[in-house]
Amino acid sequence: MNAAKHPATDASPQPSLSGAYATIAESSHPESAHVTRRLLLFFALAAALAAACALTWNIAWQRGIDELRRNAAVRVDRTTNTLKSTLERYEYLPYLLSRHPFVQEVLTDPNAPNIERANRYLEDLNGRARATVTYIIRSNGLCVAASNWRATDSFVGSEYQFRPYFIDATKGNTGRFFGLGTVSREPGYYISQPVHREGSREIVGVAVVKLNLEWLQSADAAEPLIVTDDHGVIFLSSVPAWKYHTVRPLPKNIEASVFATRQYAQQTITPLPMTVVKTLEGDAQIVRVGGGLNAPSYLATRRSIGEPDWQLITMAPLDPVESAARTAAIVTGLVFVSLCLLGFYWRMRRVRVRDMLRSRELLQTAYAELNQRVAERTADLSEANARLTMEVSERTRAEQDLRAAHDELVQASKLAALGQMAAGITHELNQPLAALRSFSDNTRVLIERGDQAAARENLEAIASLTERMGKITNQLKLFVAKARPRNARTDVARALRNVLAMLRPRMQEVALDVAPELRREDSPVYVRCEDLRLEQVLINLIGNALDAVGACDSPRISVFVEIGEDTVELVVRDNGPGIPADVLPRLFEPFFTTKEMGHGLGLGLAISSAIARDYGGTLVARNLAMALEVDGPEGGTQADADRSHGAEFVLTLRRA
Repeated sequence: MNAAKHPATDASPQPSLSGAYATIAESSHPESAHVTRRLLLFFALAAALAAACALTWNIAWQRGIDELRRNAAVRVDRTTNTLKSTLERYEYLPYLLSRHPFVQEVLTDPNAPNIERANRYLEDLNGRARATVTYIIRSNGLCVAASNWRATDSFVGSEYQFRPYFIDATKGNTGRFFGLGTVSREPGYYISQPVHREGSREIVGVAVVKLNLEWLQSADAAEPLIVTDDHGVIFLSSVPAWKYHTVRPLPKNIEASVFATRQYAQQTITPLPMTVVKTLEGDAQIVRVGGGLNAPSYLATRRSIGEPDWQLITMAPLDPVESAARTAAIVTGLVFVSLCLLGFYWRMRRVRVRDMLRSRELLQTAYAELNQRVAERTADLSEANARLTMEVSERTRAEQDLRAAHDELVQASKLAALGQMAAGITHELNQPLAALRSFSDNTRVLIERGDQAAARENLEAIASLTERMGKITNQLKLFVAKARPRNARTDVARALRNVLAMLRPRMQEVALDVAPELRREDSPVYVRCEDLRLEQVLINLIGNALDAVGACDSPRISVFVEIGEDTVELVVRDNGPGIPADVLPRLFEPFFTTKEMGHGLGLGLAISSAIARDYGGTLVARNLAMALEVDGPEGGTQADADRSHGAEFVLTLRRA
């Protein structure tokens, strides 16, 4: 009966339920695929946002520049026409003045009545014409009459033969010149005409009208305005700091000519720090005035005055354009983000509805097939129970094996830690034991010789070494518990003396004498470190240096101290073969050594580096050629600078 029922059951309901589960499995993607798609979508949206903001900013900026350029062109044309009309209105006044009989008389016969009559006439004419000053100059350059003859700074009696407008007029031409007055020190525009003797072409003098153009600087204070002469010197500007600068560097000959004619009263004329960023159409440029990224930018629009050869430049600030472009880009970004959030909400809602419909369909299908599956699953319970019992027994056995392996691992860790501690203690006691043997042998010889004082000193040294060995063994708890004295401090010079005394037998083997050098300070220097640990580090560093120079023809070891405000550097330098490049990165790893078997365990530098870190310091190693390149010859003596090989260890500790 069972054989007949199973085929019938597997033929119809089984595939339907499997299909439902397969659909569920297909709908659940791996988390990594979801994360990848989300990241790609995020980067794509971020790129689109950046592109939209950049495009908006560019369009808004270009439109703002075009509008600003049109407005600037209107403004510069209006200001140029105003200035031209002012200059043209006074252009004929010197000519009319040169034809007046009072001017002719005072130039041909400069007696007192003629001078007074000319002064009064010039005063009346100047007041009606609203010019600044009107005056007459004889052919020798001396002013004989002026409209300001009553003022304390009258031009009467002044010499003007060096002025370009006087020179041009004496040649029969119209003189045009802008400069600072030699008497009044006030800037002005000078127009001059030659005065011919009545009935002949002889030039007997020059008629000059001075105009004050300072009103132009404040005519439109909304935006900066400058006017340059034919040499590019700014002589009118609504920004006072820009006056008497140049928009381009002056040649030496032009600079000398400006100085000789006293055009700007010996003002120091330097170039204006103006940088052209971009050239636009219609004599417009985008310029930056000043240095640095925060220097203000302007739209410079130029117009030529014509006669005289001046240029009028309006400087429209770009801050409003950049602010409008920035605002447009921000609005575009906000709209883009809002659309993305709306699209995300719509997609999530659509996915949720679709998942709800699919889940409802799958639930109905699974519920319909559940009753059929119950009968089939009941038959498999016994077999599953048997497999479960077997699996429980296998897991129990695996757990027992795991516990045994864990106990063995703990025991191995304990043995490894014990081996490291024993190796460290052995390494640290080797030097004091060697020193004890040396002092003992010397003491025996000294006693045989009867030198009691020296023998007593050796015995005191032996006692100090035994005390030091006791401290070394007491350091076991510091290595285990990582505890250290918080307020310990050590005299650097005393620690160096103790270490060199301990290593003196080894130094005598290589015929080497090491003398420490303390730089820039003679008083005792203390560092934040326990004295035994500092000596432990120095023994390792100097001992390694002795090993390095053992095969050198002229061994040399330098030990010196660099003292800073907050730190102290102890430098041990040798002229050995140096540290290979492949060894340098692993130099401070425990049990890593380049020495032969039996000559080192590779713990000295690892322990020294750990001691430096415990006290807030550092220990670094480098080859001597690298050290000299970084520090320069000031970092060592001339002998150090001459060497091209060797190694250097720098121990940096906090100053106490």
